[in-house]
Amino acid sequence: MMYAIKRLGSAVLVMFAISVVVFLIFFATPGVDPAARIAGRGASPDVLAQVQHEFGFDQPLPMRYVLMMSHLFVTQDLTSYVNIGDRVVPQIMQAAPVTLSLVLGAAVIWIVFGLGGGILATRFRGSVVDPILMIIGIAAISLPAYWVGEVVNLVTQDQLHDSVFSWVPPLGYVPLTQDPAQWALHLLFPWLTLALLYGGIYARVLRSELVNAMSEDYVRTCRAKGLSERRILWRHALRGSLSPVVSLFGLDFGSLVGGAALLTEVVFGLPGIGKLTWDSLQNLDLPVIMACVLYAAFFVVAANAVVDLLYAAIDPRVRRA
Repeated sequence: MMYAIKRLGSAVLVMFAISVVVFLIFFATPGVDPAARIAGRGASPDVLAQVQHEFGFDQPLPMRYVLMMSHLFVTQDLTSYVNIGDRVVPQIMQAAPVTLSLVLGAAVIWIVFGLGGGILATRFRGSVVDPILMIIGIAAISLPAYWVGEVVNLVTQDQLHDSVFSWVPPLGYVPLTQDPAQWALHLLFPWLTLALLYGGIYARVLRSELVNAMSEDYVRTCRAKGLSERRILWRHALRGSLSPVVSLFGLDFGSLVGGAALLTEVVFGLPGIGKLTWDSLQNLDLPVIMACVLYAAFFVVAANAVVDLLYAAIDPRVRRA
């Protein structure tokens, strides 16, 4: 319990430090007028005056930070001046479920096939199954997600859409609460495309860890006691080999939810966090960019905190470190 409290407390401190650094980069860079950056290109003097008043740019720096965090997390009325009148927080809240749906579904697929591939390759090491699985993993890692997505769209939305793939819906997103079947159908190929890369990585990482574990002294002791290779693999080697995979999963999941799934979202027309960040970068919409950065940082920090707790559950030595 104490370890969990300490780890969550450090996560909160990290988030605070990140928010301060992001604020300073966006609003305290020497020689740059933050009001002009928030108001956007060609803003009128009236709009500039409104921005300066709303964000307290005539007040000390700590007060500006407090006002900005208040606009983001308390009143949630941070406004985009590029897209006049659009509130930033509702845009984030609208895009977040799309990205979460994409990443959660893909994560389930890549965990099942990645871990399954790593275990099978280790179990049948020395046979033809092992190199075949590893070659498939390398091929999956080598293919860029945007290229795979474009090929999938070419086949399912164009070339074979009138025959084999007539059941595939048009590109876009349907909320889970509106129609669960259409939600899954619209996300099926984005899930598979995103999971392809990570499944290959996880299969190779787990196989490497398992191969090393199977040559450890405790495994030789198990063999001397007469335990079967299958029992040694599942009951003894696998648990110790999962620690690096869990750490890797935390980093990957946090970064993808924070916007790293941008290319997959763009290719499949999904209005998620990555797409929102990309659009705001093109428009230099500073409030949206800052909110997306903090949102991404939150999920990366939160995912790593959860992973550390899981890591401690898998390996009790971590709690005593």
